[in-house]
Amino acid sequence: MATARRVGTESSKTRAVLLDCVVQLMLEEGYAAVSYRSLAAKAGVTAGLVQYYFPTFDDLFVALVRDRAERSLRKLEEGLRTDRPLRALWTYAKHKDAAALTVELMGAANHRKTLRSEMAKAGEDARRGVLAAVAGNPKYRTFYGAPVSPDVVVFLITSTPRMVVMEQSAGMTTSHADTIEFLERYLDHVEPLTSVPAPAGPVFIAPTLGANGREA
Repeated sequence: MATARRVGTESSKTRAVLLDCVVQLMLEEGYAAVSYRSLAAKAGVTAGLVQYYFPTFDDLFVALVRDRAERSLRKLEEGLRTDRPLRALWTYAKHKDAAALTVELMGAANHRKTLRSEMAKAGEDARRGVLAAVAGNPKYRTFYGAPVSPDVVVFLITSTPRMVVMEQSAGMTTSHADTIEFLERYLDHVEPLTSVPAPAGPVFIAPTLGANGREA
């Protein structure tokens, strides 16, 4: 009978370093640049050690999604417990490195069904949390005076910054500034700024289905 292959523990510092290096590679060169050899060179280890922790590339990308989503959700949940949940979501969604990483992961997910499923789960978990925080408040049921579902508001606040990052990576800038200003005016209306700062942004945006390793 075949013996199960040993895999590095999830609490290992080496594993955490490898995941940070994956983020750096994806932001600097794109997801297609990630290989056992390139990741090993980035981390200063052997390719065999990388494969010890992540026997397949699905293992690697899924681990990255889970790690970044967990970190991001912890920070998002802090903001959702305040009286300005949409501003917390806006900060969460506008983190540029995190949005860029999400774009790269979505590109990789087009070729990896397991990764696509993991991203969908992370995104749905995040969205449910935000909706639970805003659904009971009537001020989120209008948008510039028109009736609206909180689902629509949450989608716009989450997805618009990500779309801006995606288009800017392709060299597009038209309409971005006006759209961002439009949504920020809405936030000023429903959640006026106070002296209490909004929570810091996350290192990774959990995708809502649809840096270089540093934490904001």
